[in-house]
Amino acid sequence: MTAPPRIAGTSTEELIRGLELQVNRRLDGLLHGDYLGLVPGHGSEPGDARAYLAGDDVRRIDWNVSARMPDIHVRETIADRELESWVLLDRSPSLDFGTAACRKRDLAYAAASAFGFLTLRTGNRFGAVAADARGTRVLPPGTGRPHLLSVLRRLADPGPADGAGATPLGESIDRLGRLCRRRGLAVVISDFLTDADWEHPLRALAARHDALVVEIIDPRELELPDVGVIDLVDPATGRRREVQTSNAGLRRRYAAAAAAQRATTARSIRASGADHLVLRTDGDWLRDLLRFVHLRRERVHARPTAGSASRR
Repeated sequence: MTAPPRIAGTSTEELIRGLELQVNRRLDGLLHGDYLGLVPGHGSEPGDARAYLAGDDVRRIDWNVSARMPDIHVRETIADRELESWVLLDRSPSLDFGTAACRKRDLAYAAASAFGFLTLRTGNRFGAVAADARGTRVLPPGTGRPHLLSVLRRLADPGPADGAGATPLGESIDRLGRLCRRRGLAVVISDFLTDADWEHPLRALAARHDALVVEIIDPRELELPDVGVIDLVDPATGRRREVQTSNAGLRRRYAAAAAAQRATTARSIRASGADHLVLRTDGDWLRDLLRFVHLRRERVHARPTAGSASRR
């Protein structure tokens, strides 16, 4: 299992070098093929029209063509070869939690770095937004390795002092949408342990861009271990509460509530039209990312082309 390097106790240069080595060794070659981007999207240039098939995005229906044909038709698009990629990194205090191979914050940073490294060689412009309770810090997009390393250094730096309280994730996603002037890849990385104020902004973001949501999870957030009395602290407010984990009924209620919360998050992400990738602190994050990219590419390339559509 590959665990991301820890931010705490590691120099920024060692952290970035370690992540780059992991990414290049395990995920190198993903950018080869017909499309040069990490997660190929539909593109923005109009292409040929073809007959509508089950599962097609209804927003791509070409009503002018459909009005002259016996069947509904959709408009294909030409894949963009140079995209503007943005990453929104949630830096809420809740991401300091971690009981497995790393903290959630380490995993979130590793994911942001991976998207940067995997788009570096394509000439894509890469920018980032660091979001915490104090607001958002924008790192404008640019190209080249020096720019990417500069962005990653600034993302690894927590700043003068971490702000208390949860990140206003909805406002941060809305800000990201206003920053993305060109259609491209927009990645939102968070544990989504916040009020559901992010659903509408995420839907708006996915309507204009190839949106990807990376949800960060620790196993202890899904179920409590039977370890007796534990002292739980809310990292956003500092509130404390003692919990008797030997109570089987309490553990069942906790697991049910956690499962319901995660299911609600997944439904909201799916309804927005964004892709959803779950990374766990007790999993192999690079293997999970590789599987996601592979399946995403297969799904895109499996779509029938305009030439395969029946012409009447």
